[in-house]
Amino acid sequence: MVVLKSTAEIDAMREAGQIVASALEAVRRAARVGTTLRSLDALAEEVIRARGAEPLFKNYHPRWSATPFPGTICASINDVVVHGIPDDTQLADGDLLSVDCGARLGGWCGDAAISFVVGDASPGDDALIVTTEDALAAGIAAGRPGATLGDVANAIGRVARSAGYGLLADHGGHGIGREMHEAPGVPNEGPAGKGMRLEVGLVLALEPMLIAGGEDDYVVDDDGWTVRTGDGTRAARAEHTVAVTASGPRVLTAQ
Repeated sequence: MVVLKSTAEIDAMREAGQIVASALEAVRRAARVGTTLRSLDALAEEVIRARGAEPLFKNYHPRWSATPFPGTICASINDVVVHGIPDDTQLADGDLLSVDCGARLGGWCGDAAISFVVGDASPGDDALIVTTEDALAAGIAAGRPGATLGDVANAIGRVARSAGYGLLADHGGHGIGREMHEAPGVPNEGPAGKGMRLEVGLVLALEPMLIAGGEDDYVVDDDGWTVRTGDGTRAARAEHTVAVTASGPRVLTAQ
């Protein structure tokens, strides 16, 4: 069931979203060559709890997973697209790191992700990250009252495909509110003009996931969580929590 939010509820989600933004920025600043993913995870949890919120991902246990997710962040390096588990892996020069983070404050959720390169970046990685951010921006811009989910999906997909990138199959954005994952699902590609109409009060987490090699397939590690590109090439992702308002899309996880 799709649940529309009031202006006051969207304002409350904005507070949760600001905590997520602060945690992601702290992780970005702390990520250096030699830094462990586990230390970045601890930092994000510290930022979230210091603001009176709870990590949204930690111990999250969907039906499809054999085990709960153990971290506060998803830390995905290079060919890992999403759901990378933060462990004792040390960041190396040139690693492309995607970090997904969520927080719950006063019962309301925020969810966002960023991608960046640690140390020196290759032109290819820079282009992949910029295009991923552009795809997210296009999806956000399409999120206006009266538009459709297909309009959002089409905007994201056109940016990715026109640059020659793949889009992670079977994954996309989602509704968000009291729970991290609510209806509706939001694909990252599709025909414009199709799907449900966007109404004022709808809040979505939009999250394009682009694959450098142009393929869409993926493999999942034995841990049941870590999703890697099927062709072994690098991936990037970007995400914001976005509310549909009468005056247009409102990004709740932007600082």
